[in-house]
Amino acid sequence: MESDYRSWLWEKWAERCVKNLIRNEFDARFVPDIPAAAAAIMELVAPFESFGFGGSDTTRSLGVLEKLKAAGKTVHDHWQSGLSKEEDLAIRLAQGRCDCFFCSANAVSATGEIVNVDGIGNRTNAMTFGTKKVVIVAGMNKVTPDLDSALKRVRDVAAPMRAKSLKMKTPCAENGLCSDCRAPQRICRITTILHRKPMLTDISVILIGQSLGF
Repeated sequence: MESDYRSWLWEKWAERCVKNLIRNEFDARFVPDIPAAAAAIMELVAPFESFGFGGSDTTRSLGVLEKLKAAGKTVHDHWQSGLSKEEDLAIRLAQGRCDCFFCSANAVSATGEIVNVDGIGNRTNAMTFGTKKVVIVAGMNKVTPDLDSALKRVRDVAAPMRAKSLKMKTPCAENGLCSDCRAPQRICRITTILHRKPMLTDISVILIGQSLGF
């Protein structure tokens, strides 16, 4: 019963969020689950030949990467095992010059802004300039009421959990609290807010009615 009410609430939040994302010049839609998201995305990206994937569990949970490889598309994925530092960097650079880039968001405000924080910058760069198409996939757990709460979510939820998952030696990975640290392994070094669609990049936002990722 509780999940029914949560689904209802997320649908209402999604209605407002999609409306404001479209108002801010993004292509945006809400789908109920992962299979629906995967189907919508495969149709959306059919014209493209080369694809980049940022460091995101969410995008990989859709199975789109495997489908693109099976279709003979070029896929730039730095989450492969056994890569040298040089190979990893080359792939990250290629992600910013491919036809289509996939990533998630650390937070999406219901008022229509998209917030991301990076340590290296390959994701934030690729999603704002260089690619023809960007597909941002986010579970409804990442939608917040407004921009202030989106920034707060990144600091209080996304960053500590991500640092912990990466086994980083940062205060937040130890105690779950952001201290605006100066740790060498700090992953919060670049913050981007997409207030509107970048002028030269077409961005689609797929909101999924499930809890996905950090």
